[in-house]
Amino acid sequence: MSVNGNILLVIPARYASTRLPGKPLVKIVGVEMIRRVADIAACICRHNANCDYVVATDDQRITTFCQQADIPVCMTSETCRSGTERCRDAVSLREKSPDFIINLQGDNPLCPPWVIQELIDAWHSEPGDVFTPCIRLNWEEYDRLVEAKRSTPYSGTTVLVDAKGYALAFSKNIIPAIRKPEKARAASPLSPVRRHIGLYAYTREALETYFSLPESPYEMGSIEGLEQMRFLYNGKKIKVIETDYRGRKSGSGVDSPEDVARVESILREYGEFDLS
Repeated sequence: MSVNGNILLVIPARYASTRLPGKPLVKIVGVEMIRRVADIAACICRHNANCDYVVATDDQRITTFCQQADIPVCMTSETCRSGTERCRDAVSLREKSPDFIINLQGDNPLCPPWVIQELIDAWHSEPGDVFTPCIRLNWEEYDRLVEAKRSTPYSGTTVLVDAKGYALAFSKNIIPAIRKPEKARAASPLSPVRRHIGLYAYTREALETYFSLPESPYEMGSIEGLEQMRFLYNGKKIKVIETDYRGRKSGSGVDSPEDVARVESILREYGEFDLS
């Protein structure tokens, strides 16, 4: 449980993408995606003491763009295989090591700033070393997720939690399975499905511990491809902070041209985040 400490938001940004080459520099309603994510991080830093952010990349094109846009950026190793590895690499380059690291995925331009703040608040007030947010979907949101997965089945992750709010499992499939949908819909206005927001926060010690743990078969690209499963596989807890989109339509990370269109539609309908 923290009282004070240095916070660093790391934005991993990889140029290569099978379905969306040059993803961080793809424009969404006229603004490059990496700039959108950086603007969210900058907003958080303005509202928290001892808080910085940096884009972590191994591609000179992204570095050049960030430098021209006055976005803090660092070059990380080309051998990084995941956002978590790139996050650790960025931390190692800091003159002063941060106490709390937030891994803000560079392909998540719809991450609400208040959700990041809730992770920081949880670090200050609750026991735990690893935190991540989720949204419990209502039935309309659940139906949209089901529909979205018809075109991009591995875009968007769901999470099961225990009675104390710790993660039981993450999956690219929709979990839990709803065997009797009519009965489930009649029982509650909310579905039992929690959509994971691609945002992780760790204490410095927890981030280092991650790399001493054996790899999980569930983080392999041929299976789930979810790096956070290494913690669960090795018996480490992840606190899931349930949040909401405050009336906005939710969206998953951007992995394809279809996702870009989906995000643009949401922004046109609901407008930009207030980042004042």
